[in-house]
Amino acid sequence: MAKILLIEDNEMNRDMLSRRLKRRGFDVVVAFDGESGVSTAKSELPDLIVMDMSLPILDGWEATKRLKQINSTCNIPIIGCSAHAMVGDREKGMEAGCDDYDTKPIEFGRLLGKIEKLLEKYSGN
Repeated sequence: MAKILLIEDNEMNRDMLSRRLKRRGFDVVVAFDGESGVSTAKSELPDLIVMDMSLPILDGWEATKRLKQINSTCNIPIIGCSAHAMVGDREKGMEAGCDDYDTKPIEFGRLLGKIEKLLEKYSGN
C-alpha cells in the first residue's frame, strides 16, 4: 500500500490521523516540524505528503516550496492542511506547491477522498 508522510506538530491530530490512515492500509511515516518533514521526505520518498501549514521551525508553506525544488521529491503530491480558512489560503497553498488543500478540523472522509484521488493521479492508474 502507499506510503504517506504526515507532517503535523499537534500530537492529537497526528495520532488520530496516523491511526486512521494505518487502519485503511497505508504505511504512515510522521514528522513533527517542517524541517524534519523535508529531511524525512528526502529519505523515505513517500507516495504522498499531508502537510500541516502551521509548523514550528519551518512552516508548511516554506517546507512545501523546498520539497518542490528538490529533484527526488518534486513530484510527490502534497495536501496542505490548515485551521486557517481565510480567503486566499487555499490559493496560497497551491502557489507554494500543494496539489490540494484541506481545512481543519479534518473531516477524515473528505481528506481520504483527496488522498485517493491524488494517489491515483500520480500513480498513472
